Amino acid sequence: MSAITAIGGLNVKKSIGSRTIVFPTPTWVVGTYDHEGKPNAMTAAWGGICCSKPPCVYVSLRKATYTHGNIMRKRAFTINVPSEKHVMEADYFGIYSGKDVDKFSVSGLTPVQSSLVDAPYVGEFPLILECKVLHVIEIGLHTQFIGEIIDVKADISVLDANELPDIIKVKPILFDTGNRRYFGIGSYLGKAFSAGKEVQSNQYQLKLLSRKTIQEVHLQGI
Repeated sequence: MSAITAIGGLNVKKSIGSRTIVFPTPTWVVGTYDHEGKPNAMTAAWGGICCSKPPCVYVSLRKATYTHGNIMRKRAFTINVPSEKHVMEADYFGIYSGKDVDKFSVSGLTPVQSSLVDAPYVGEFPLILECKVLHVIEIGLHTQFIGEIIDVKADISVLDANELPDIIKVKPILFDTGNRRYFGIGSYLGKAFSAGKEVQSNQYQLKLLSRKTIQEVHLQGI
């Protein structure tokens, strides 16, 4: 049952139930080797950074996937971040199973053997994380694999002046979980750990006071 919530002066919110919807959600490709050493790639959206020290990333997969079994055997995987120009290949990797098809061969993309972990990465994708499994957590339908990031590799062409990956150059793909659509990133908004300092400025506080006054007048008139 849906519920509509309105708190004086704020936008109306409607309950849509307990669902796996949040923004942003990544479009990642997980690279693994199967029991015969064949490279495989699978697209996954349930993932993110989960620890800074040691640097770790997680990805959650259903047990039914071919990649799940590969990671359980090899205890290693790569996270490959495709750019916008590879949206078709990224989607393809999520449609078919490595049990039935050689996805690298069909897509024409290049599996590259990691020198640090027992897993391949996609040579054409601009940003790669090479991971060793640190923890395996059974949640429910999905198993969460927490991998320690052994190395990050990036195309030289996507590095900034500080030799860090530039999100504008990488052009990662965002996944709309509710409507199953892909999007690119938007425009630059501000500097992290800097933009928020304006909240304590006199100018901001005056605007806040003015807004509260308008809301109070509105509520009194209802």
